[in-house]
Amino acid sequence: MQSNETAKFSEGAFQPVIEQCEGCERIVEVDSAKFCNTYAQPGAKWRLGICNFATHAKPEVKVVKVRINPLKAAKRANRRG
Repeated sequence: MQSNETAKFSEGAFQPVIEQCEGCERIVEVDSAKFCNTYAQPGAKWRLGICNFATHAKPEVKVVKVRINPLKAAKRANRRG
């Protein structure tokens, strides 16, 4: 790793990664401490849910099937022409 990148993490602007970050490809280890190469405060990215930079976790997509009343669907189709 280049010296200017090492200085970026040792200056204190970057906070160490949290438990949820383990396994992410963006983690950089500097002086036996792990930091996120993309975001300075990894804890803040996980506060509201999944981190959008996480390479190891994917959001769950829930598909909800909507039940359509066939009589109402026929009436709507009839109105449209």
